[in-house]
Amino acid sequence: MSFRARLTLAVALAVAVAVAATSAITYVLVRNELRGQVDDALRERVSSVRLRVVTDPVTGEPQLDLPQERFGGAAGITQIVTADGDAIRSPGATFDLPVSEAARRTAAGRHSPFFADARVAGTHLRVYTLPVDNPGLALQIARPLDEVDAALDRIRVILFLIAATGIAIAAGLGLVVAKAVLAPVQRLTRTAEEVSETRDLSRRIDASGSDELSRLAATFNTMLGALEDSARAQRQLVSDASHELRTPLTSLRTNIEVLARDEALPPGDREQLLRDVTEQLTEMTALIAELVELARGDQAPSELEDVRLDLVTADAIKRTRRNRPGVSFRAELAPSLIRGVPATIERAVSNLLDNAAKWSPAGGEVEVTVRDGELTVRDHGPGIDEADLPFVFDRFYRAPAARGMPGSGLGLAIVRQVAEAHGGTVVADRADGGGTLMRLSLNAKS
Repeated sequence: MSFRARLTLAVALAVAVAVAATSAITYVLVRNELRGQVDDALRERVSSVRLRVVTDPVTGEPQLDLPQERFGGAAGITQIVTADGDAIRSPGATFDLPVSEAARRTAAGRHSPFFADARVAGTHLRVYTLPVDNPGLALQIARPLDEVDAALDRIRVILFLIAATGIAIAAGLGLVVAKAVLAPVQRLTRTAEEVSETRDLSRRIDASGSDELSRLAATFNTMLGALEDSARAQRQLVSDASHELRTPLTSLRTNIEVLARDEALPPGDREQLLRDVTEQLTEMTALIAELVELARGDQAPSELEDVRLDLVTADAIKRTRRNRPGVSFRAELAPSLIRGVPATIERAVSNLLDNAAKWSPAGGEVEVTVRDGELTVRDHGPGIDEADLPFVFDRFYRAPAARGMPGSGLGLAIVRQVAEAHGGTVVADRADGGGTLMRLSLNAKS
């Protein structure tokens, strides 16, 4: 069963319950009102009854001597009940009213007046029983309920028709309302199906409005946008990686083909080719490792820990000194606690230090400062051209001056990715007096 059908059924069922409850309450109120009028009429009739028992001259049985009914008076039956259960009928009565135990107790003075229903000779009666001044006697006055029952029958039919009509109208309106309410959901479903079939992540849904469905559509659009950006980044990464790998792979294959030839090579040339192959393999290994790092960095950071940025930077400086012995470092590392993933933060810090050391002249100095969750690295190299500043953190971007130097162009891209994943920023600028100033800002933990 579709959601629209379930919603329509739920609306119709709710209306049916409400209509049924309303009809039942209405019927009970009308029934009580009509029967209440009969009860009031029976109470009023009590005051007109003159209790005098006479003997029937024909049968010799005791009878009630009742006054003549007024014009327009309601027909009724009156009889006297004794404590022994005997009934004294009114003149002209052809049957006795049933005498219950409660009526006998009322005649004996042990029960209060009460109303009861009775069915005599196929007639539905309302009977009022009450004690009288004469000890051992009770008066019973009855009145047919035929008119009341007929009216209630008509009311039941009318209420049933009203309820059935109301439920039918509610079902129809529920179908219309469900169609209108679920229209955004249907558009959302169609868009999701089209995206699934065509892989077109550029599709969007009209998200105007502020209700829950509009917010759902806006969230769906946001999700599609994030997926589109991710897919675009993946395609760009694959395209750039294939482009960057093509050159070293071609060179590596050429060198290996030369080594595989049977032609004798001078020892010096052979050793040079082997060194080239080794260097090319090293560069490819580093490039692949950086590509893997970028791919992992697209995921949200997990398992965050407290990280001392000053201690991480101190360890990174030691490693860079070993790899770049010709460059000195001057560090001012104030205790700074941040929240993040230690491994990725260490990689970002190492990349910044290695980049600064690479661009520093022989015997140059790199200034490193850590304070309040911010790492500042300044070298005294040639600096970055103004035209290159906006692109230094892009993947595989290499300034014209850097194209003759080793590197993949991914180191600073990894730094930016780590910064953004931790809610921080990284910026590059030309330093006063020459060189480059890199500033990595992360959220310090107070």
